[in-house]
Amino acid sequence: KLCGYLQKLSGKGPLRGFRSRWFVFDPRRCYLYYFKGPQDPLPLGHLDIASACFSYHQPEAGAAAAGDEPAAFEVHSPGGAVAVLKAATRQDMTYWLQELQQKRWEYCNNLDAAKRDSRTSPTPSDFSKGLVAKDNPGTALSQNASAERARNILAVETSPTDLVGEQAASQPAPVQASAINFSLKQWSTEIKNSMSSLRKGNNENRRSVFYTSEDWELLDPTPKDLEDSMALEEKRKHLAEGSKGRRLTSSAFPFDFGRIPHKARRPLKDMIGSSKNRSSSDSSPTEWCSGNGNRLVSELQLKYQSQQEELEKLKKDLLSQKELVRLLQQTVRSSQYDKYFASRLCEGVPKDTLVLLHQKDDQILGLNNQLEKLNLEKDNLQQEVKNLKCKVGELNERLGMLMETIQAKDEVIMKLSRQLSECEDSTSSQSGAINSPTATSANKELQELDRLKDNLLGYKTQNKFLNKEILELSALRRNAEAREREWQAKYTSLEAKLCQIESKYLILLQEMKTPVCSEDQSPAREVITQLLEDALKAEPSEQPEQAFFKPHLVSEYDIYGFQTVPEDDDEEKLVAKSRALDLRSLSLSENREISTGVKWENYLASTMNREMMRCVELKNLIRSGIPHEHRSKMWKWCVNLHVKKFKDSAAPGYFQTLLQKALEKPNPASKQIELDLLRTLPNNKHYSSPTSEGIQKLRNVLLAFSWRNPDIGYCQGLNRLVAIALLYLEQEDAFWCLVTIVEVFMPRDYYTKTLLGSQVDQRVFRDLMSEKLPRLHAHFEQYKVDYTLITFNWFLVVFVDSVVSDILFKIWDSFLYEGPKVIFRFALALFKYKEEEMLKLQDSMSIFKYLRYFTRTILDARKLTSIAFGDLNPFPLRQIRNRRTYHLEKVRLELTELEAIREDFLRERETCVEKRDLISDDEEDS
Repeated sequence: KLCGYLQKLSGKGPLRGFRSRWFVFDPRRCYLYYFKGPQDPLPLGHLDIASACFSYHQPEAGAAAAGDEPAAFEVHSPGGAVAVLKAATRQDMTYWLQELQQKRWEYCNNLDAAKRDSRTSPTPSDFSKGLVAKDNPGTALSQNASAERARNILAVETSPTDLVGEQAASQPAPVQASAINFSLKQWSTEIKNSMSSLRKGNNENRRSVFYTSEDWELLDPTPKDLEDSMALEEKRKHLAEGSKGRRLTSSAFPFDFGRIPHKARRPLKDMIGSSKNRSSSDSSPTEWCSGNGNRLVSELQLKYQSQQEELEKLKKDLLSQKELVRLLQQTVRSSQYDKYFASRLCEGVPKDTLVLLHQKDDQILGLNNQLEKLNLEKDNLQQEVKNLKCKVGELNERLGMLMETIQAKDEVIMKLSRQLSECEDSTSSQSGAINSPTATSANKELQELDRLKDNLLGYKTQNKFLNKEILELSALRRNAEAREREWQAKYTSLEAKLCQIESKYLILLQEMKTPVCSEDQSPAREVITQLLEDALKAEPSEQPEQAFFKPHLVSEYDIYGFQTVPEDDDEEKLVAKSRALDLRSLSLSENREISTGVKWENYLASTMNREMMRCVELKNLIRSGIPHEHRSKMWKWCVNLHVKKFKDSAAPGYFQTLLQKALEKPNPASKQIELDLLRTLPNNKHYSSPTSEGIQKLRNVLLAFSWRNPDIGYCQGLNRLVAIALLYLEQEDAFWCLVTIVEVFMPRDYYTKTLLGSQVDQRVFRDLMSEKLPRLHAHFEQYKVDYTLITFNWFLVVFVDSVVSDILFKIWDSFLYEGPKVIFRFALALFKYKEEEMLKLQDSMSIFKYLRYFTRTILDARKLTSIAFGDLNPFPLRQIRNRRTYHLEKVRLELTELEAIREDFLRERETCVEKRDLISDDEEDS
């Protein structure tokens, strides 16, 4: 993981200087986020590495070039912003530059892969476990072999110090020159981070906190600051009287790569304030003139910016007016249609036909709107193509300038080499002299020779780095051009597909409006059949080289192994594919994991050398959802947190001992376990066949648990709990996860034969429904709908097979950390999510039918989580425990009464001859 301490040049005026920052690289978006420290939850900003280029400068003549001196490098962004970063040593600087180049190269090459979707090909992780982790295929990249060889040749071997890497989070921040370490531009973020630190108190474990919808912005020097700094630099160069060698080293190159003169530069206010205490003021007139010119330039730039803002505002007003005109045109068109339909109704045309025509006209309007949206998308793509062409032009110009820079530096190297040879000749010729002045001159020349050798080595290293940078930028430019052509082809394919679908819809609408054939011979049936076949047709896989051009919107399985579209029922297949498309659209419109991913990385980095502990910040992070690559680690940590006392008291190899016992001795539960294995998750490819890897692991865990807890043995429902756990955990960890759920979270008798605890929870849930959702509860009571028949299975298997997979695993994230209270929260949230739709249903049959499938229509996990943990508060656990105790006594009394009735029945059957043939349900089952 690329992270560590760097100093960043930021601020303006007297506050401008280097400030120590903690940098973390996020591979999902190729962003380099920077924080005030490893313990801070919110970043101060980020640098876009994917579109950036890098440079650094050799120290000026006479300056120290040792490896343990601080070294600065620059990150150039496309917008002209330049971020100046300083590493503690030149070794660290070289390591950061090499790693950032490598990350940029890998990210941009990954864009060219056909399977670049994070939902079907998730980011692999070194510490992922379980069946899902083994199912992540690595994406093979077709990279240029010659470019790779050249990159390897030009690479500079280096290793980082203690200030780079995850272990650096436990190190103190390096001492910085600037005493002020506060960002005024991100003052709100600074305040939130400070408040978070105050909440932590004296806790030694540094943690993160999760926030949503936070705007992150860069704190980089603006083009105006760069221009002012360059102007001051030029004026000082003309006034300064330096040595010829110094002038050669500092300004011999025609291209300086946006260099910022950040050394020994003092702002105007500082000059004015300190000029009173100076005895000499040689540069004051020049500085005052420069200040007046800068003030005039700043005023002109402010006017220009205000005019630009006014122009943008006028453009937005124009677009809104155009949209209003379009809406008015649609309104007029619809009113004309209504008038036409009214006149036809008066002429005696059947009302059903007019209603159907009205619907088809609405569909035509919808298709027209869709066509307009596609045209807008086309314009956006064309604009993006123009921007890419402009970017290619800029890269070509930059490439030319870099070539000029290399040529100039090659000349400098040749010149230094000649000077070196001359110095060696002069040293050999004067070696015979023994007088003191000659010896002093020889020592000076030897020192100069050593300095020139160091400079030569530095320039060679810089030249090698710049050559590698040029090579990578050229390769990335070619990849960008190829990607642009592929996008154009994809857009053309989508437009052609849309035209075909629209043509079929128009034929269908025309036939429905004015039929020319009888109903049996109408082409409408054929068109509808063809449209359904096209919608359900699977994507062909014969030509993998054309995979990029075809929009694979729905894959056969999701990242958890669940089948997205069933194979049996066409009607169910159509609904499932529609749901999968909605999920795909939701995932594309919301980059949920991007905002949380860097917070998780920063949190885990801050706990590398500390034990992870329960806290409010971690709870909020888990509630937002654990990223896919960290779920195995976090689930295992949560399970160990709850069963630590059991594992400490158990003998070493406890799970293997139970498993060996289960394999050697017959178990009463083994027969039922075998019957339920293939019925556990038949829609998941890890459990779909007897040879699937998950089936054997599922059998082992259930058999081992049946020997650990013979009172329960096996209950239907345990198999699904274990199957979900095995997707992210190994066998032994899944076994302890089952122990956590059955023996720690759930009350006693929850999974026994009577299911006593499950019945009690349903009564507690009814009480919570009447308290949290009184309208919906009264609605169900009015129509005598027993919704606990549906929710019973939710509680028993923790929503497995009840909600879509994305929501299911987010529920399990919070469930394994917080416990069974999460089930009540999400059960209430599911009803509140669809409360208004349920209140519209006015008969018991429609309500019960809706309850059986409505959870599969809920796709927005963020909204559901917000309802569960926000809208339903307060939600005290003490209240649930008290109600469980109350209802447990009632259910036990009812069961006692039922047992008494059963005994009376058996006694009466024995005494009465006519009732001896009657048997009870239990006797019938046995």
